Amino acid sequence: MYPLFFKFVLTRMDPERAHHLAFIVIRHLPSLGIGRLVHRFTRPRTDLGVDTLGLHFDSPFGVAAGFDKDGEAVIGLGQLGFGHVEVGTLTALAQPGNPTPRLFRLVADRAVINRMGFNNHGAAAAVDRLARVRAVPGRPVLGINIGKSRVTAVENATADYLQSAKTLAALADYLVVNVSSPNTPGLRGLQELDQLAPLLTAVKQSAGDTPLLVKIAPDLADAEVARIASLAVELGLDGIIATNTTISRTGLKTDAATVDAGGAGGLSGAPLGARSLAILHQIRAVVPAGFCVISVGGVDTAAQVAERLAAGATLVQGYTAFLYRGPLWARQINRGLDRLLAPTG
Repeated sequence: MYPLFFKFVLTRMDPERAHHLAFIVIRHLPSLGIGRLVHRFTRPRTDLGVDTLGLHFDSPFGVAAGFDKDGEAVIGLGQLGFGHVEVGTLTALAQPGNPTPRLFRLVADRAVINRMGFNNHGAAAAVDRLARVRAVPGRPVLGINIGKSRVTAVENATADYLQSAKTLAALADYLVVNVSSPNTPGLRGLQELDQLAPLLTAVKQSAGDTPLLVKIAPDLADAEVARIASLAVELGLDGIIATNTTISRTGLKTDAATVDAGGAGGLSGAPLGARSLAILHQIRAVVPAGFCVISVGGVDTAAQVAERLAAGATLVQGYTAFLYRGPLWARQINRGLDRLLAPTG
């Protein structure tokens, strides 16, 4: 039924409004009294567990940052079958994000352009909410993604990240430094090694025992990907998330006028798949076997998740296909992985 609902109802709604309405339902799933029953239907039936970052993930498939910006629907998303939920991006200062409209569907490409701009209520406002999440038995693994506040000058970025890290690290099962969104001016420049190394060093010290990862862009040159991967290992980080959205618009099926109307912003979804997979191979070639690599970008089906795992991904995340697949997407992935990863013989 969902494909028909998407075609005849959701595509006629503003994408951000449609997301907001769906989000309300997911957020209230636990309080509706059916969440545990839903989870029995959506969780893996076989052992898909992954142990990494000193944590246990019931499923290797989770929700990427951007879907639940303020950590309001973590439990509901877990009940839909996701093994982990990465909330954020949270910033030290609350901010409304970029002007609307700022989210655009490219249906022919199963893709989305967004220029949300880290809209969130700020790190401090999330503390009590995330503390309650941590206290829920059987919850999914909780990742927290932090970024630079828009009003903070690039030269003051480290202090801004440190404020968020000090506020949130103790609440996170793992913490992510996001230096790769195209929607905050100057942010991607922090991927330059002379800026990235001191930033990650400072945040790692502030994070204490909380595992720390860095999220990178797909638009980096291959040599830059290798250098950042090597730097992450050298600095003692616990992992890399690859990749964020892309500024590229090449190879799209959607007509040029529709793409141009979407304007600037990050492209996510199916067109990102090949580049995300290629970067996964590049990273895995230069990091130790036990180093956590979370692959995200262009993942839609269980077969694609299994492909990422076979290519060396420790975990896999998705977001955009949620809009096209609907609320049972994680169940579809888990059931597919049940079949594809089942022991043979």
